[in-house]
Formats: sequence, C-alpha cells, structure tokens
Amino acid sequence: MPVPIPGNPLGYTLVYAIDSPKGPVLVDAGWNHPDAWAALRGGLLSLGIEVGSVSGVVVTHFHPDHAGLAGQVREASGAWIAMHEADAALVKLMRGFAEEEHHDFQADMLRRAGAPAEEVGAAAGQRPWVPAQPDRELRDGDLVDVPGRTLRAIHTPGHTPGHLCLHLADADRLFTGDHVLPGITPHVGIYPYDRDDVDPLGDFLTSLERVADLGGDRLLTALPAHEWIFPDVAARAAEIRHHHEEKLSTLAGLLADRAEPPTIWETAAMMTWNKPWEDLPPMLRGMAAGEAAAHLRALEARGHIRRVQGVDPVRFQALDS
Repeated sequence: MPVPIPGNPLGYTLVYAIDSPKGPVLVDAGWNHPDAWAALRGGLLSLGIEVGSVSGVVVTHFHPDHAGLAGQVREASGAWIAMHEADAALVKLMRGFAEEEHHDFQADMLRRAGAPAEEVGAAAGQRPWVPAQPDRELRDGDLVDVPGRTLRAIHTPGHTPGHLCLHLADADRLFTGDHVLPGITPHVGIYPYDRDDVDPLGDFLTSLERVADLGGDRLLTALPAHEWIFPDVAARAAEIRHHHEEKLSTLAGLLADRAEPPTIWETAAMMTWNKPWEDLPPMLRGMAAGEAAAHLRALEARGHIRRVQGVDPVRFQALDS
C-alpha cells in the first residue's frame, strides 16, 4: 500500500500487510499526516481489512516515514509495535532530548562539523520528532509474531543502528525497508557527525553482504519501503556496495590532494550529490554532511585517514599528509 509522504521527493512509503489468524501484521506504517492516515486506512479497506483488526506493526526502523503512524494504528486497534532494540533505545533517547527545553543538539552538531554560522543559527531550538515507543523489542534472528508464517528479523545496521530486514522464509520474500532500494542508494549518515566510536557505513556494507547470502541458491524477491518491488536482492546489494566503495576511493583521493585538512562540512561540499552543493536546501545539506561524515569515519576505521587532534571543528587528513 503506497502511503504518501507530503512534500517529500520520495513520494510515498510502501506499507505491507501480512495476514494471520490473529489479524494482519503491518510492515511499517507510514508518515504521521492526515493524508497518509487516510491512504493507509483506504489501502487496508481495499484488501477487506479494517484498521481496527490489525494485530501488530513491525517497524523496519524508527524514521518518521516508517514509524510515524504506528502509534495511531495502536490507538485504533490495540496492536503491538515492534522494532529492533537498538532503534528502540534511540527512541527513548530522543524522548529525553525532546523534553530538554534548551537542548540544541542539531545546532551544536552543525557547529562542530564546521557549518557556517547562518546554518547553525537556523537549527537552534529545533526539536526532533519522536515516534511511539515500541511494545516489543526484536533482536537478530527473532521470529515476529505472525502465526502460520515464518517472518524472521534480520539485523541490518547502517541506515539506522537498529534497521531490520524481515525475511518471509516460507515465500522467498525479503522486506528490505530502506536497506536495499531498487533505484536509489539509501542514506547512511553518522549523528552526531564527529562520533569516533561507530562505523555505520562499515556496518551497512557488511549488512549488504549478509542479505545477499540469505537466499542461498534461491533468488529472494525484495519488497522495499520505497520505489518498487524487484526480483533479486543479491544483485542490487552488490551494486550498492560497489557504489559506496567507489565513493570511498574518490574521497580518499580528494583528501590526499588537499593542502589543508577539511572539516566535515567542507568535505561534504567537495563530494558529488544529485544537485550542486550550493543548490541543496539546508535539510539536504545536513543529510549530505551526515553521509560525508560516515564516509570519513569508514576511511578512518580502515586506516586511510586520521582526524586532526586538538582542533574544533574536527578536521581529517590523509595519513601521508
């Protein structure tokens, strides 16, 4: 069921319903907006399903276009909400941020990345949207509560720390969320930008290898959260891995050619995006900086670059510089 994301170029989130004797289980729920709610209810009705009969919502990850309506579904039906424990912990953390009146997480993160003062100032006072806290937490390998079906949680960190793919083993299907998409490469960022204790892009690349091997000799059909259903998870996963390896190689070359170590913001401005850097709106520049940070961190974890010590904002340089 395509559930619209008003004002977003992605257009919609694909929400799936899996029938069960206890009532349908949804994979994701869509954006929290009246138009999206109407589309979700209408899509269910077209299948002969009342939203009040939904027994559960398993959320592939905590982002608002996936988890946004989960709370409303729960209110309408009493359904449980499940997500991976790592994303559930983030939701709890976000609730804490939202309750702190003077916490300028976004603005401080932009400043430490080297963003210009006007971008930092525009972000001051912003509060994160917070999804519904899940009732159930999943771990890698857990079976989701869908009686009569074998729906297994596959932990695929990268896009978020607790991103899940869901393997419907009895039908050779893989609900891929935002982990493997047919036409675009999923966003993989690091937040705060200057963290040095995680490697989300490295995790993402490892997770791509894992889902490529899930089907063994059998092709797994991908049911993604955006764009369209496609027939070969492994082939597309290999394409996405290749894309990021090329991007890492290009970035390593750019850093080696720099006389002065760049900030994260300057690095993002050097990289190639679907529009010129100066034409990106502030929100997309922030996401691009997150992706640049993830690529820098992956190169650092591989031993190709290092962060310069004792400077603020943080800067990175090639090891032979």
